[in-house]
Amino acid sequence: MVAEQVPVHDIPALDVPAPGAPTRRSRRRAADAEERRCGWCRNVLPAQESVGRPRLYCGQACRQRAYEQRSATAKAGLSPDVVLVTRTELDGLQDRLFQLRCALEDVQTLLADKPTKVEMERALAELVRSTGRLDKLWLSGRNAG
Repeated sequence: MVAEQVPVHDIPALDVPAPGAPTRRSRRRAADAEERRCGWCRNVLPAQESVGRPRLYCGQACRQRAYEQRSATAKAGLSPDVVLVTRTELDGLQDRLFQLRCALEDVQTLLADKPTKVEMERALAELVRSTGRLDKLWLSGRNAG
């Protein structure tokens, strides 16, 4: 066997980042800085300080419920992106969305009429009240509604 000599200019350069360019590690830290939520109950996950895969669930109970849901949807022949809700839950969601739409329309109408400070405060308070429960609209958890 004869070893083949390769000219130095044919050897690919090492992939060294330019000075100041974001490294893989700094990009990962930036992604980790975003708020992460449990894949089942949607509670905020604590910041992960160790190395390894990021947590998907806040605990074993949520991991188990997610597994049971995946198994049940697969057994029923449903795609993973199907969401099943009761008629009551759907009606409640539609009612809240209607209230929000009405509050937004009221504020838009008021803005066109040059409102007084009191009228504007009242309309904005109603809008805030209508949007205040949006954090409860997570449909993937069991505490939705």
